[in-house]
Amino acid sequence: MRQLNRTIGARCSVPTFAGVAIEQGTVRCAPTIGHMEKNMTGMHILVAEDDPNILTGLVDILESEGYRVTTATNGEKALRLFEKERFDLILLDIMMPGKSGYDVCREIRSKDQDTPVIMLTAKGEEIDKVVGLQLGADDYISKPFGVHELLARIQAVLRRTKRSNNLNHNKSPDTPDSFTFGDVVVDTKRFRITGANKKIDLSEREIMLLKFFYLHPNEVLSRDQLLNAVWGIEYFGTTRTLDQHIAQLRKKIEKDPACPCFIKTVHRVGYRYEAGLIHA
Repeated sequence: MRQLNRTIGARCSVPTFAGVAIEQGTVRCAPTIGHMEKNMTGMHILVAEDDPNILTGLVDILESEGYRVTTATNGEKALRLFEKERFDLILLDIMMPGKSGYDVCREIRSKDQDTPVIMLTAKGEEIDKVVGLQLGADDYISKPFGVHELLARIQAVLRRTKRSNNLNHNKSPDTPDSFTFGDVVVDTKRFRITGANKKIDLSEREIMLLKFFYLHPNEVLSRDQLLNAVWGIEYFGTTRTLDQHIAQLRKKIEKDPACPCFIKTVHRVGYRYEAGLIHA
């Protein structure tokens, strides 16, 4: 594996690879490289990336951490591999020749709601992140990125997926298969909401958010509480991920997303679900 270059940031030492620069943000503290949990060793990751330098760097880092890696340099090949093999996680670049990462994510989610997808997005382009989340991606990493962030996000998503699978096999009686949320009925089995003249599909993360709000009606929930409950305590990303998911949920359940009735923002704290209300 090629040597890692390290730079010292304000909070921690962060490596770069394959000429990819470092960008730090407001994130939770990440684990040290080389301490991947044993039960993640051998997990199979599909990396779809058309930039040869970034692709080589990703393969080097992931294989050094014990992951099995399969690569695709375009969207069509990524979909062919997805149809033929089983993957524990997919790293998906947005801008690829042929089918884009958006197209690939959409087709994957039409057949598989469970395999986690992390989108690789261009630096600073928020619309890339929003569209990816709407299509069912579990997380995103903005280019340029460092090794610590990459591994932390991968490990966090894999832990959340494992925990979610365990919860599905040991479902709590407090989380019904369907429940009313504002003006809509949430179907947790079909990942769908239905209401007056509308039927809208939801992502797994959106379902988990609605469940948590439903179980804590009229309570002020901090961003950390919501991140811990839905993304897991091992999540090392920024709170912006949560805010973008909430914004997309409001578009699906609120009559006026700009002036929400059900999921209220509590300034400097988080959100509150106003239970018992209906739209006028």
